[in-house]
Amino acid sequence: MNQLSFFSAEAVPPAVSDLSGLLAAQGQVAVAAGRARVSVVVDASWRADAVAELIEEAGLAAEITRSDEGSPLVRTASVPELAALAAQWTKGAVKAVPVGWIPDSRALRAWVLAAGRSEGDGDRFVLGLDPHAPDTHPILAQSLMRAGIAPTLIGTRGAGPGLRIVGHKRLMRLVENIGQAPDRQEAREAWPQV
Repeated sequence: MNQLSFFSAEAVPPAVSDLSGLLAAQGQVAVAAGRARVSVVVDASWRADAVAELIEEAGLAAEITRSDEGSPLVRTASVPELAALAAQWTKGAVKAVPVGWIPDSRALRAWVLAAGRSEGDGDRFVLGLDPHAPDTHPILAQSLMRAGIAPTLIGTRGAGPGLRIVGHKRLMRLVENIGQAPDRQEAREAWPQV
């Protein structure tokens, strides 16, 4: 796909709300004294680099380090600009999807960067979900449906839950929203194919 869609992440200005896509995936938010930090552990360095770039495009500083398990970890600084996003995505101390949340193109791109993977011969695509927040899974499936991409919830009993997207029209809608893959071979292989 070479033509830029009007709905593409590349056609929408960056915003702090883009990071909601990281929280739809396995991202976490920590709040302290009117400030918040968003962090996400990813499975590859290309993902960490792309997520850090997305964070910086939103006007925040990004740091790439390693989790205790040795995986790439990307996080923002603890800043007041993220307090509203943190409040929307938590209920008490638990991650919760905001009522009526519909991922826009940049949030979808963040979600794909953090936890998207191609399956089969590219005829299926999975948006990963947080295995530690199972209550968010059905709500995120509904949110994606409201964005015009009907998924199937998979792996709810395992360590790799996700929303599987199947079908040319659905994959095309996803690609129209998220734009082009980062310019890395690993990213292109993980990106949805249409």
